[in-house]
Amino acid sequence: MESRQKQNRLIKGRSQAILEKQLGENHPLVAASLNNLAALYNSQGKYEEAEPFYLRSLAIREKQLGENHPDVAQILNNLAELYRVQGKYTEAEPLYLRSLSIREKQLGADHPDVAQSLNNLASSMGSPTLYRQVSDG
Repeated sequence: MESRQKQNRLIKGRSQAILEKQLGENHPLVAASLNNLAALYNSQGKYEEAEPFYLRSLAIREKQLGENHPDVAQILNNLAELYRVQGKYTEAEPLYLRSLSIREKQLGADHPDVAQSLNNLASSMGSPTLYRQVSDG
């Protein structure tokens, strides 16, 4: 199993290198690939390896799309989930709240992505501060 996971990481890494060489380091497709690579590491429990890829993807998307774009909200949500599964609620909290805010403003209060954000917030109720902010609306 570990060798298959390692092979997957090598393939994704090679793909990432090609995209960066052909499109440039700050291209939106590079950001998407970084997000996918982070998700792969995250799914394998390799959280420390996943974090820098999420952070770099976030930086590219903020620069290319603006800080309030729905794609930025998705990366914020992914990064918050990474922190939540590690029990890092204080790091996850502001990311969840920012993601929710962007989604509500850009997509409307009844959009399915807003529901996803609310669901993720509910799963992170280990943080009393977060619970108060969400329940107060």
